[in-house]
Amino acid sequence: MSIDKATVAKIATLARIRVPEEEQEKLAGELSNILGWVEQLAEVDTDDVRPMTSVVEIEPVLRADEVTDGGRLDEVTANAPSPVHGFFTVPKVVE
Repeated sequence: MSIDKATVAKIATLARIRVPEEEQEKLAGELSNILGWVEQLAEVDTDDVRPMTSVVEIEPVLRADEVTDGGRLDEVTANAPSPVHGFFTVPKVVE
């Protein structure tokens, strides 16, 4: 894909950066080279490659999902200014 000076000017406007007109031609060539590399990457066959989240194959450490410190509702809401039915109440902020 080839990028011209008008496209560089539009990209610069959208990115809110100032690119002097004398640098737009050079930048157009650089962006065209970058897009050429991206197009070349699209040709790589990745059908048999599993998606990965890390370069190291690790398994996450799992723990049992159990409540270990529950049943203390009165202690938790003891410092609340005005608890209602075991819940914290806050002033209305949306009108």
